Amino acid sequence: MDYGEIEEYVLSRMRETGIPGLSIGIISGNELSYARGFGFRNIERGLPATPRTIYGIGSITKSFTALAILKLVEEGKLDLQDPVDKYVPIKLNPTGVVTIHHLLTHSSGLPALGYAEAYINSVLGLESKWLPLATPEDVLTFMRSAADWAVAKPGERYFYLNEGYVILGLIIKKVSGMLYEDFVRERILRPLGMGRTYFTAEEVLRDPEVATGYIIDREGRHIPSGFPFGITSDGGILSSVIDMSRYVLMLINRGELNGVKVLSRESIEEAEGGYIDVPWKIIGDEKYGYGLIVSQGFYGRKLVEHSGNVGVYTADIAYIPSDGVGVIIMANAQGYSLSMMGIYVLGKLLGHEPSELRPFMMESITRELEGIYEAYGGTVRVSVRRQGNYLIMRSVTKYTEETTIFVPEEMRRDYARFYTLMNGARIPAEFFMDGGKTVLIYERFRFIKRE
Repeated sequence: MDYGEIEEYVLSRMRETGIPGLSIGIISGNELSYARGFGFRNIERGLPATPRTIYGIGSITKSFTALAILKLVEEGKLDLQDPVDKYVPIKLNPTGVVTIHHLLTHSSGLPALGYAEAYINSVLGLESKWLPLATPEDVLTFMRSAADWAVAKPGERYFYLNEGYVILGLIIKKVSGMLYEDFVRERILRPLGMGRTYFTAEEVLRDPEVATGYIIDREGRHIPSGFPFGITSDGGILSSVIDMSRYVLMLINRGELNGVKVLSRESIEEAEGGYIDVPWKIIGDEKYGYGLIVSQGFYGRKLVEHSGNVGVYTADIAYIPSDGVGVIIMANAQGYSLSMMGIYVLGKLLGHEPSELRPFMMESITRELEGIYEAYGGTVRVSVRRQGNYLIMRSVTKYTEETTIFVPEEMRRDYARFYTLMNGARIPAEFFMDGGKTVLIYERFRFIKRE
């Protein structure tokens, strides 16, 4: 396969969002068929990113935690329907019993408590509020009054809960008699030959090819920063495209790699079950399994995916079991969505044009709508810029600036309708695209986009 179009796409999104370095691996034919680094693993020293470069994988760690739980289930040491308080002294929801299944699927009824965000911001120096949580036991103390925060019954509603996966790590420790990190090393990493997948600063410091993590500030400058070492079971693993390709191959091969069985086929397929709707969707039918997000409607196939973000590193894995294809992407800053990038790559591998999927179409159309618009005779001039899925219209004079947010409603290649609110009333903003000419009808004005 010619990967040139994929490479061009990756580099363009890095440029657009300021990502300094990125590594990508593509799996097909039961092997890592393509691997490459783009940009810098360290800008200051001019060091390039490679497939061997180490990055934090963030919440992809949750899939390791989920598989460790399923391993203990296979060994008969716990049950997914066991109450959490059977193993950990905490009451999570006054309206019902929270089980291990509920924590795995983020359906305990607890909304996010913000520990991970506050912890990462504290360690990276992004917030002045200090949250000294160095161990899972510290997080448990932090959660002492969490039950008062519940807003739904267990199993009723999805709320992404990092704290729940910290508790799962404690359950693994209690049931196995091993530290969470040691259990994952012994039962998953070593059998798969993942010798450069790490948990601790000491391990990382010994490796010569670790990416420097960067914070991209408001002016687009790259600020070198550290990694939030500490609590691991919800997002603390660091790895490389090479190592993670072995992990994804094991998942594609239903729990085995090169004759080594890590988990049963049944356990892998249980992890890939769709148990509860997630609110943010790219394909449209995504549900959460056990540490994995699953769609059944990706060009008629099952797509399995999860991403991770720890502020200075982002990552994504995605694979299609039926076709034996997968992708691993890692970067050393926040920027363009690596989930979107992974889905784009898989679509290309299947021979489709991902730009026709709704999120990519929205991205493409909003990019085309950016520019300067003028009313009759240039009497009124506004600028339109995209920000995420929104458009921002600005009218600027010498002393004033007026900003209006346009929210998308309908998207076609020749027509796009957005809306904003004015004095509580819903006001449409309509774009008509015809033969290179773009017209905006908004409130009392007709604007034409100028080159």
